[in-house]
Amino acid sequence: MTTALRPLSTGELLDRTFSLYRDHFGLFIGIFALPHLIVFLFQLGGVVLQTSSGNELSRALIMMFSGFGVLILTVIVSAASQAGTVVAVSNVYLDRPASISDSFSKVKGEILGVIGVSMLVGLGVAVGAIALIIPGIILLTMWSLSVPVKILEGKGVTDSMTRSSDLTKGDRWRVFLVWLLFAILSVGFAMLLQWPVEIAAGVTSRGALARTSAGWQTLSLASQFVSECLVGPLGTIAFCLIYYDERVRKEAFDLDLMMATLDTPAIPAPAVQAGA
Repeated sequence: MTTALRPLSTGELLDRTFSLYRDHFGLFIGIFALPHLIVFLFQLGGVVLQTSSGNELSRALIMMFSGFGVLILTVIVSAASQAGTVVAVSNVYLDRPASISDSFSKVKGEILGVIGVSMLVGLGVAVGAIALIIPGIILLTMWSLSVPVKILEGKGVTDSMTRSSDLTKGDRWRVFLVWLLFAILSVGFAMLLQWPVEIAAGVTSRGALARTSAGWQTLSLASQFVSECLVGPLGTIAFCLIYYDERVRKEAFDLDLMMATLDTPAIPAPAVQAGA
């Protein structure tokens, strides 16, 4: 193995997250960008239809149906890209071959399960957030590893959430700090790319930008797409590494993996032909 598995501090975990992302940039960007490209093209189609429409009523209907379609597509492609990223991180981290096509092929039967986990976690966190916010944050940290568990251990939806709660027990402050860091990074990077478009278009909000010309709307959607593709994989990489780190801390996963490697029979050397 090129990466020694051992308990990581928060700083080491973040450093390893960015190192994996940098060293395998094309892999992670490809896994995230390819599914989200579908959403981007669908949004562009909606912009074209809206700007070519002749009256306000048809424009409003197109906007409504386009928004609903974008929501459904986003749920599906987010599950696909997140699941594919988990597989890629696992392969890279454990020194196995990793590719975009292989990552997607291994999760094509898991997309509905990932959607189910994400929706149930999101619903629980939303309900908890209504109750004075703090319970929502606690549930978010408890269930942060549900998707890696679902993909890497093949558990059911509720079992994945229970397993995530067990793995994060005693270490949820670190999980919360990672969530906070990548939330700030995601919002900050999105604003950094969006502000120049808004300033150039002469508007002060995204809502106002949606009422400008097709060119400005397209540029806004493109900046959003780039932002999502560049920052999106980082959070999934980090939580996949936390999953392995918690297993190393609580279950001696590093020793189990080492023993499994030692128990694997060596490949016999080819016989040397006489007279060679």
